[in-house]
Amino acid sequence: MISSVRGTVLTAVGTTAVIEVGGVGLAIHVTPALALSLRTGTEATLRTALIVREDDLSLYGFDDADALTVFDALRGVTGVGPRSAMGVLAVLSPSEVAHAVAVEDDAAFRKVSGIGPKTAKLIVLSLAGKLAVAPARKTTVVVEKSVTDSVFLALVGLGWQERVALEAIDGAVALASETERETAPALLRLALAALGPRS
Repeated sequence: MISSVRGTVLTAVGTTAVIEVGGVGLAIHVTPALALSLRTGTEATLRTALIVREDDLSLYGFDDADALTVFDALRGVTGVGPRSAMGVLAVLSPSEVAHAVAVEDDAAFRKVSGIGPKTAKLIVLSLAGKLAVAPARKTTVVVEKSVTDSVFLALVGLGWQERVALEAIDGAVALASETERETAPALLRLALAALGPRS
């Protein structure tokens, strides 16, 4: 079991980071926000979960123990695989997941692409009382709707799918400074940095 990885960041684009450990580059699935925070050439330490399947070995990386705890808990819910669990963590922080479960807010999970109403309710029921993560008081980052709308239109105009554009914007907002949140060009740069070049 690979429980953590420490090494030099070779690339971090979209939802994949490649970290060199002992001369070997490990491809690790991460959230867009975490990919955006990793800098090429610097050292990074990630908590990891190794998912073993018949035809695949996949590493999923997290910047803290709470995120890994929530990831593992989500994977224990029927109908939630590792990619869906990462989708949840791309939209909600670990403490926000704990808060949503604590107040039985299944609507929070329905915002995640690929999670329908039944699975959202199942997440709340299955995780009730099981998350060793402190629920956060719900805080909202205030961003002018006109700014995010402009960034969304720009990304879609550049050819990104609507769902991908929305995820990139959420990640950019989470990492942006107050000044960067006030202007569309600054927020667009952060979103594009997370998405990387179109193939």
